[in-house]
Amino acid sequence: MELHRGALVPCFEMPARVDHILAAVARAGWRVEPPREYPDAVLAGVHDADYLAFLRGAYAQWRAEGREGFMLPGAFPARGLRRDRVPTGLHARLGYYAFDAGSPIVAGTWQAAQAAAHCALTAADLVAAGERSAYALCRPPGHHAGRGMFGGYCFLNNAALAAQRLRDAGLARVAILDVDYHHGNGTQDIFWQRDDVPFVSIHGDPDTEYPFYLGHADERGAGAGDGCNHNFPLPRGTDWTRYAATLEQALERIAGHAPQALVVSLGVDIFEGDPISQFKLQAADFPRLGARIAALGLPTVLVQEGGYAVAEIGDNVAAVLAAFD
Repeated sequence: MELHRGALVPCFEMPARVDHILAAVARAGWRVEPPREYPDAVLAGVHDADYLAFLRGAYAQWRAEGREGFMLPGAFPARGLRRDRVPTGLHARLGYYAFDAGSPIVAGTWQAAQAAAHCALTAADLVAAGERSAYALCRPPGHHAGRGMFGGYCFLNNAALAAQRLRDAGLARVAILDVDYHHGNGTQDIFWQRDDVPFVSIHGDPDTEYPFYLGHADERGAGAGDGCNHNFPLPRGTDWTRYAATLEQALERIAGHAPQALVVSLGVDIFEGDPISQFKLQAADFPRLGARIAALGLPTVLVQEGGYAVAEIGDNVAAVLAAFD
């Protein structure tokens, strides 16, 4: 269960999402490879060590205290409270590392997040080795996970890990394009002060849309990263005509940074039938989206993020991927 806009409801992020995507991939006849295994030390390239240790052991500690079911935080270190001291108690640490009550930790959370990260790292390695594109079917998604925080169903930042993996392979600059309906606040957090991974996001206006507190157009980066963060918030009801015009602006920003590769946070919750999003893109718009991104001609890693119209998610994802086939 998750707390969504004041109501405790079943999670929108569900296992069936993967099943529908795999079925669509099978219909398209594309090759599917299992992820490779990676040591946890690779995750520390974008995440804090204490945060990773918390995620690994949180549910085991929960059970050791005699509790069952799912873990949700009940308090957060908001304004006026201390964030400079990591608490020792489990419930306090849960709220310290979380930024919402919509991302329950359950028995398999760490294993699932770890496997999703391995998918993204595998896709990055394939592209680094010469593939023109690779798609990582990640579940749970990742773009809301920051260097030391989780939320929005995201625990490890798969797109950030893929970008860092490409950088470690010797690529001087790797851009990230986030097309998920919700702003990739975690990715922005990780690369905020870096100029080697420019971040460009098109998303719902944070004045009304989750995650609410980041994603405004005036957020440009800091330090070495000043001018490398580009947000394009759009209003509810945005259709393909307006989205396509904004996409052109976003792609111009990416081209201006002259990246050697691209990571796409592929959220298809921009679909008009998505239950928790408010854009109006139709099924016929996803091939257009894929074609325009592919036209950049960059080696590309596509990482699955959101998309909660479960029956349609597979076809919408496949429509984007077809442009890279």
